[in-house]
Amino acid sequence: MNAYFKGESIMIKKVARFLLPIVGGSIIGKLTTGNAKEDYEKYKQPPYAPPREAFGIVWPLLYATMGIAHNIVKSTKGEDEDTSVYYVQLGLNYLWSLMYFKYKLRGSALIESYCLLTAVILTAHSFYKKNKMAGLILLPYVCWTAFATYINAGTWLLNKDTPGFSNE
Repeated sequence: MNAYFKGESIMIKKVARFLLPIVGGSIIGKLTTGNAKEDYEKYKQPPYAPPREAFGIVWPLLYATMGIAHNIVKSTKGEDEDTSVYYVQLGLNYLWSLMYFKYKLRGSALIESYCLLTAVILTAHSFYKKNKMAGLILLPYVCWTAFATYINAGTWLLNKDTPGFSNE
């Protein structure tokens, strides 16, 4: 009986680790979607900025890969991996959307974006050291976060003097 509950507990943890980034990202998305759509159409975008619809496709996939990679690391035999940097990057990920879209702290969001990119790279590196597949799964997230930082920087440079663009 005890083994059954232990197995059930492990499964619940795996599901929770998988769903945390997806559910959290969905909540943040709901809180900021209206502002994001309006902003994307209202302000100048840098070269190579994707259509706004791309974000609704890319982010759920990236959030899913985060959960999968986290589960792989936690399931890998050996020393129990400290995944605190994973939770830091996840928190920074959620915070960026609130700063940029909800509160229009565009310059601060750009600085935060560099912090996020650093945390994502550290997470991917940490995961790769523990399990190569887990680290490789995060490479699209690293690339997208770098690209998003470019978009944030370009949008800020193109619009920083536009009235209403920033609350800073």
